[in-house]
Amino acid sequence: MDIANSLEIYRNLAVAFAIGLLIGLERGWQQREAEAGERVAGLRTFAVIGLAGGVLGLLSARTDSIVLGFGFVALAVILVAAHFLAAQSDNRYGITSELAAFATFGLAALAATGAPYVAAAGGVVMAMLLGLKPELHRWLQRLDRDELIAGLQLLMISVVVLPVLPDRALGPWQALNPYRIWLLVVVVGAISFAGHFAVRVLGHRRGILLTGIFGGLASSTALTLHFARLSKRTVGLDGVLGAGIVIAQAVSIPRIVVITLFVTPALVRAASVPLGVMTAVAIMIALLVQWRSAHKSVRAPRRMGPPFQLSETLKFALLVVVITLASAAAEHLLGVWSINLVAIVAGAANLTAATLSIAGLAQNTLPTEVAVRALVIAAASGVMFKGLVAYSLGGRRLGIIVVLSAAGVAATGVLIACAMLIFAG
Repeated sequence: MDIANSLEIYRNLAVAFAIGLLIGLERGWQQREAEAGERVAGLRTFAVIGLAGGVLGLLSARTDSIVLGFGFVALAVILVAAHFLAAQSDNRYGITSELAAFATFGLAALAATGAPYVAAAGGVVMAMLLGLKPELHRWLQRLDRDELIAGLQLLMISVVVLPVLPDRALGPWQALNPYRIWLLVVVVGAISFAGHFAVRVLGHRRGILLTGIFGGLASSTALTLHFARLSKRTVGLDGVLGAGIVIAQAVSIPRIVVITLFVTPALVRAASVPLGVMTAVAIMIALLVQWRSAHKSVRAPRRMGPPFQLSETLKFALLVVVITLASAAAEHLLGVWSINLVAIVAGAANLTAATLSIAGLAQNTLPTEVAVRALVIAAASGVMFKGLVAYSLGGRRLGIIVVLSAAGVAATGVLIACAMLIFAG
């Protein structure tokens, strides 16, 4: 055996031993109040388990895998006996430490048989999982059933449905890629899910502007509807509510750049200039409206609605398909300039869906400058639509604030996009 092989064996055994020490440190700290002999396993025991797993892993690699199997069986017998005795003495029925010992043995064997980095990562993750017991239990108690179902549905569409979809162009004009469409549906659902819990974590005392930021991340349309109705019920807060709606629009515009980067990275450089300026203008207007409005606080809503709804996701997927086909048909039958009309309608209906469709077309035959202009038009149509919603549902003062702000943001984006076309030409 040469020096390199010897050093590799020592390294792998050291990783196996370190995994046992790490898990033993966490288990020993958790049970530090117990008297000597009352713990099923502590720092030294877990270190020995890690070393034993490493040694048996090496032996199985050089002799027969049945050696490692016997080791697992022997450890299982010992852990079952220890758990039985502990349960008899103090009515303790938890098996976390026993399972942790079993997992430690397996990770140590994995480290010894040639995957030390994977085993070390698994040990760190397990130690964190064990150490965060109070936080995990507290989080679980605060989780309601709707959020649990929403999380399971999000996992279903991402882990179960997504892998089986074909990743190729299908349908009329080869405009539809089922895998990419559904992948972006999953991304949108994940963004809404994260925005929902961001609002929950920050709480409802952070103010309307923070609620606008995270509400815009989840759904700027939903936030506009909520703030418009809140304006009807609350006197004297039109200014700050209007600022919250505008800041939500400002947050929703960079999402266009993120989605475009995900779909068609080559389009981002040209689109980021007008969309970035629109975002900056929206933020400045929101801050100005906030500054000019009465400095009053309100109990901001803690939640922005369900974190994820499967029915809404299916409707969104259908909308993406319809808009994509409409955009492709308009391009092929009426020419690229008809994309602007599609952008206006789609941007008002669903800005994310419009972005996905336009960016998807830019992968094929749609020229970059036409795609950028369509993205800007869709963003402008989206913010103007929010202004009309605020005006119709929130009252005249709130509507004027939001409509004028949206008009300023939309005009800025359109002017910059036109200027870019003129200079490019």
